[in-house]
Amino acid sequence: MSRPPHNREPFRRSRGNDAVTTEAGTTSVQPGGWRMVEDDEARDQLLSELAEVAEYAIDTEFHRERTYYPHLALVQIAWSGGIALVDPLAVDVKPLATLFESDAVAVLHAADQDLEVLEQSCGALPRKIFDTQVSAGFLGFVSPSLVSLAEALIGIRLHKGDQLADWIQRPLSASQLSYAAGDVAYLLEMRSVLTERLEVLGRTRWASEESAVMLAKDRSPTVPEEAWWRLPHSRQLRGASRGVAQEVAAWRESRAQRLDVPVRFVLSDLAVTCLAQRPPRDREELRRTRGVDARHLTGSVPDEVLAALAKGRALPASAVRTASGLAIERLNKPMIALASAYVGQRAADLQLDPAALATRADLVGFFQDVPQGRLTSGWRFDLIGVSLERLATGHAALAFDGEGELLLEERSGMRIPEAGGPLPAVIEPADAAEVSTPASVASEVAGEGDSAVAGEGDSAVDGEGEISA
Repeated sequence: MSRPPHNREPFRRSRGNDAVTTEAGTTSVQPGGWRMVEDDEARDQLLSELAEVAEYAIDTEFHRERTYYPHLALVQIAWSGGIALVDPLAVDVKPLATLFESDAVAVLHAADQDLEVLEQSCGALPRKIFDTQVSAGFLGFVSPSLVSLAEALIGIRLHKGDQLADWIQRPLSASQLSYAAGDVAYLLEMRSVLTERLEVLGRTRWASEESAVMLAKDRSPTVPEEAWWRLPHSRQLRGASRGVAQEVAAWRESRAQRLDVPVRFVLSDLAVTCLAQRPPRDREELRRTRGVDARHLTGSVPDEVLAALAKGRALPASAVRTASGLAIERLNKPMIALASAYVGQRAADLQLDPAALATRADLVGFFQDVPQGRLTSGWRFDLIGVSLERLATGHAALAFDGEGELLLEERSGMRIPEAGGPLPAVIEPADAAEVSTPASVASEVAGEGDSAVAGEGDSAVDGEGEISA
């Protein structure tokens, strides 16, 4: 990709922070390059200094391996005046909401989880954000890490040795604090470079719209009755098994939320699925169910599980909650694969991260009876939504250009005769769910969060969801 030049020395001090480059070539912020905020007076002084800034970088360290909710362990903030490390185990961080409610832009990298923990801990989110990872996706970077993006943009290799450290323990080591400070030390400089390149390519609006979508995301805890959607084999459940899965998973989710423990500490996914497929009738059958750990069946738990099983068995089909697009018909999978091929080509043409343009889940949502999701508005609709509508309604076709790339063309409506012809009337066609085509295989390869997978051949949708040559 041709990028605007950004000339700079391999390393220089940034915004007055003390930093050194190690023998391994990595850069780390040294003691004295940050200040600790461990009491109310220091926190209030920090907020006073930040009251008039136009931008600040922010990051968090947290743990959630053994809890349901993320537990905040450190907040790192950088601005033109320095770096502050706020210890939430020593000082109340809720007053940081005053900073978030200002007009200053919060700069983060891969912000989604940080926003979740900040909203939970501070009761507020920044009004404006700039995500360096998301913005880099509009310049052709594919989900870059902070380390790789910092090196690509400003020539600095960050030290990441303490990435998996225990951030709840106290005191934190000098190495941990240096690592934490490094996570925000260069974000403002990186934003400047990214903004310059986005403006050159005319993609600033795209990044702004994506930031707004990220801020608007619902981060509330999972609705218990919808927890069964996350089971690995939920799509394979049929009939009464769905109701049982819904009620058992809802009981598990509610208990995990109440105790603040991971759901797997209550019942495993395997246990919930097996209970749904073959519901036990008593405690003994419950204990013998595959995946059920006897250590979890203490106190009132067995009776609560059996009650959830009984409720699930009695649940009418109309009361079972299903996710939008949960049961996409197999007949439509070739259409999703064809659309995925188009998205992959458009991403390549535009030099975008394909996942930033559209995921398979985006396509599934778009092709519902009532289109929904990210492709229905904004820059994504402008770039691919209009064309996908034409492709889906049979007004456009995809073809190879002879050099291995795909072109979207006006459809002629003239079908090319193919060898084999239609099946004789005496032969029953195979069930659509059992037919394997290149397009359906390509669709199977693409997971829920995967980007587009290109199929083969020159294809069009006939307006009724079927593929024709």
